[in-house]
This record gives sequence, C-alpha cells and structure tokens, in this order.
Amino acid sequence: MNTVRRGATALAAATVLLGTGAAGVAGAAATAPSPTPSAVTVPDGLYGKSDPTYDGVWRQSLAFLAQRATGFQPSDKAVDWLLGQQCADGSFGSYRADATTPCDAKTMRDTNATAIAVQGLRAVRKQSASPEAIDKAVKAGSDWLRTVQNKDGGWGYSPGGASDANSTSVVVGALASTGLRPGLFTSAEGRTPYDALLSFALPCSDKEGPGAFAYQPDKAGKLLANADATAAATLAGLGKSVVATKASPEQPPVCNDLSKPTVERAALNGASYLAKALAKTGHLTLPPMPGATDTTEQPDVGNTADAVIALAASGASKEAKPAVEWLEKNSAAWAKQSGPAAYAQLILAARATETDPREFGAADLVEQLNATGPAPKTPDTSASSTSDDEGGFDIWWIIGIGMVVGVGIGFLVSGRKK
Repeated sequence: MNTVRRGATALAAATVLLGTGAAGVAGAAATAPSPTPSAVTVPDGLYGKSDPTYDGVWRQSLAFLAQRATGFQPSDKAVDWLLGQQCADGSFGSYRADATTPCDAKTMRDTNATAIAVQGLRAVRKQSASPEAIDKAVKAGSDWLRTVQNKDGGWGYSPGGASDANSTSVVVGALASTGLRPGLFTSAEGRTPYDALLSFALPCSDKEGPGAFAYQPDKAGKLLANADATAAATLAGLGKSVVATKASPEQPPVCNDLSKPTVERAALNGASYLAKALAKTGHLTLPPMPGATDTTEQPDVGNTADAVIALAASGASKEAKPAVEWLEKNSAAWAKQSGPAAYAQLILAARATETDPREFGAADLVEQLNATGPAPKTPDTSASSTSDDEGGFDIWWIIGIGMVVGVGIGFLVSGRKK
C-alpha cells in the first residue's frame, strides 16, 4: 500500500510491459519529491498541500482510515469533498480538478482509488452527517469494481489492464470493509480474487524470494519478489486490510508449501518473506532507479510501514517490532515531505503493533495528520478505533477458510477486535 500507489502502480505497470520489472519503479515513485505547495492550488476540504493530481483520493481516504483508527471523525467538509470525486457510474479517479463536470469516456478511472475510497467512506459512515449518501456511494463503488473484474478474478490498476497483486489486494480490502465475500466475488469465468492472488505467489523453493508475491509476471512470465506487493497480498490473503490489528497468539512466520496451495497459506508465506527482509537492517530498501548514477540502496520507509502491518496481522508482531523502532527514529522527514498518506501509514503501523501513535519517537502522528486538513470532529472516546470488524469480514469467512496445515488459525478471530 504505497503512499503514492496511484502514480507508482501506473509506472510499475508500464515498466512490466517494457520488461524491466515493477519493484524498482514502484518503490522509487514513493520517494519522488512532491511539488512545492506554493505552486499548487489545493481544493478546500482536501488533506495535504501538494499537487493532488496523482493521489488526491488516495491520501484523503487513508487519512480517514487513520483518523477513525484514533477516534477522530473527519469534518463534513472533508467527507463531502471525497463524495464529490465519485463519477456517476460509481468509480473514482486519482483526482478530478472540476468535480462539477460529469465524468465521460475520457475521464481517468482506476480501481485503486475506487477501492480505497469505498473503504475510507465506509469507515466514516457512522458519525457522518450524510450516512445515506455514503451508503449509496459505497454500493456504487463496489458495483463498479465488479464490472471491471478481470477473467482471472483479479484487478489491474486501470479497467481492462492486466491483474496485479497490489490492485487486487486493495479491492479485497474494500470488499472486507463492506461485508462482501471476496470468495463469492467471481468473474464471468468463475475465478475469485484469491485465485488471482495465488497466481502471483512465489513458492518457498524460490531462491531469490521464497514465499513472496510478485506485482505481476514480467514480460517473460517470470515472477519477481516485490515487498510492496507481498505486504498488500499478505493482508488480503488473511482477509484483512490496512486497518488490521495485532493478531494473537504470536507465531513465528514460516514458509511452507502445501500440495494444494491456499491463499491463507500463501499469505503466511508472504509474512515469512517480509520478516526475513526486515531482519537484515530493520527496514526494507529501494533498489536504484534504472540508469541512475547513484547505485546505493535507500531505505523504503513507506513499504516498511506496510510490512509492519502485514506482519502484525499474521501474528508476527515480535518480528515487526525492530522495524517499528526503526520507523520511530527515521520516518519524520519522509512523513513531512510525503504528507497525509504517510502520516496515515505510520499511524496504522503503530496501531497494528499496539504502539502509541501520539508518542511515535518524538512525533505525535495524530496531531500531525490532523493538521494537514480540515479540523476533525471531537474524538469519540466510546469508539476510539476502527478495525476490519467495522463493516468487515464476518464469521462466515473464518468458518469457510479451513485449517492451515501446521499453523494455528486463532489469530484470524482474535485479530478482529474493535
């Protein structure tokens, strides 16, 4: 769930078509500097001061999720801005500068923006001034996602584009938030989102990325391990989204291929890959851009936060702890540059590991996020967090998932606390 998934995913998709692989470009896009605030006119009600062209809907929706996770309700002005971005067919694009002009065939729509907006709106519904409008928007968004599901059961960034692990995972998260059953969200060919996710999973025998997920196959059809895709697919495979909480009991992540692969086993294998990647330095790294003169790997703050959430959700919060400590010491400059979505990622990572986001190193992440947009409503102390339970998966999913060979499944229930 990269901070700038909109731009990163589009670039990554283009890179795969060119045969160079997605990992480097997706990660590099996350660290691209934002335009100077003074050069951009930001709409009233939108979080952040940087150019919203590629991430307006994404950062607004993530801010909503993080605010609800800490007991705050976004202002009605902020909610109305996001509602106004929706097209009549239910879809969202990254950003529409003139929301008064109806969407047409030339309007850019994408599955990532639509899915995260559905989840963000669903999270703020209970205390919103317009719950009926939100219900209508959420249903329309979910219905549109169904119309653009690919034959393999997954989704690409753009309607009709090849399925990828990140887009499929963020849609699964949206379905979780609305109570829809991903296993029944089938394509015309009878394929589910889980079928698509399994097609991106690398076996434990893979030498370079055992247990990881690929963004999508490269031009030659080879699967290449991608940490961002692995974090996203791990959550989706567990039936969770970015608002997942710490699961129990604790269990060290291991990679174990089954004779008949299951999506939950693949998710646990993904957690194993992430744990090993984080164990090296306490954080994930960005490979150098193709053709760059500086070939030094740089820390990947955003994907490290995503990996923390995925590990905590899988019952491996112990393995995630060193990465949380690294984030507390090293994320401030990145968050300040990247804006609301970055603060939201860090808040959700802190919450997933039961770390106080108000004392995250030397930072009060909640205060910093709230300062990037319209002042939220007074905190609701009676419902100070949001979780996958809030409109998420019900007991039917847990019963239907079956037992995973060699590991406990108790975390799937205990991790759904409010």
